Amino acid sequence: MDRIVLAYALYLLISIPLTVLVARTLSKHGRTFLTEVFTESPGLANAVNQLLVVGFYLISLGFVTLFLTSNSYVVTARDVFEMLSVKIGTVALVLGVMHLFNVLVFNGIRRRHLAPKPMPLPVPYPGVPQAPPFPQP
Repeated sequence: MDRIVLAYALYLLISIPLTVLVARTLSKHGRTFLTEVFTESPGLANAVNQLLVVGFYLISLGFVTLFLTSNSYVVTARDVFEMLSVKIGTVALVLGVMHLFNVLVFNGIRRRHLAPKPMPLPVPYPGVPQAPPFPQP
């Protein structure tokens, strides 16, 4: 077997399970954030979680497949490992950045949900005279 084909196969065998592992971790722990935010609607929490996971898969696997090709010459086993280290390291860094982005999104959603809500303005009773508005300075 050609060494470059072996390198491609190893790259896919490592990067795809790595992507699945990160996506499952995001799904499992992201659901906790979302169920806290959508306490009155657990179905919505699961739907949002699934949509985020599908988006993560599409972006990650799209990057993995686009990054598959290489213009480097792979002659020795050392070349295979060097090419794999660059490719898998890049995929791991991109997955880490995407994971961090997802955690920030989850935390932002949760923080907005837990933020104190402003008190609603009182509704005047009909027939009760209203105080005149203050003049603008």
